[in-house]
Amino acid sequence: MTMVEKRWREMLGRATGAGRPCYASGFTLVELLLVLVILAVLAAVVVPKFTKRSEQARVAAATTDIANLGTALDAFEIDTGRYPSSDEGIKALMEQPSNAKDWKGPYLKRLVLNDPWGNPYIYRSPGQHNPSGYDLYSFGPDGQEGGSDDIDNWSQR
Repeated sequence: MTMVEKRWREMLGRATGAGRPCYASGFTLVELLLVLVILAVLAAVVVPKFTKRSEQARVAAATTDIANLGTALDAFEIDTGRYPSSDEGIKALMEQPSNAKDWKGPYLKRLVLNDPWGNPYIYRSPGQHNPSGYDLYSFGPDGQEGGSDDIDNWSQR
């Protein structure tokens, strides 16, 4: 073996760690599984909190929509002397009904027909809960009438 070959082998030996045990760097399966379990536990704690917050925001949006529609309905009643009929619905706030004298609308910047869950707001005039006025409500998150999640204009919240 020539001197160049010896020198070359010596340099390769140092670079590869020859003569010493070579350990592969990385994570073991147990370590990876432990990290996944920790992430799953964190997700299980954090995700429901964000979901509840999102639902609270939708309820607040529906409550605000009903209040805004109520204000517009009251303005309609002041101008015309009556609330829109159930058949005319809340569309009468944007488009003048044929039998509405002194209509000074539109009473809204944009018409909101559906609640934050995509279901239509329910409007009845005369109302069953407000006989002298109107009923305006949303079925809430479950989309079904009744229950404690309905949002309306006659309950005290």
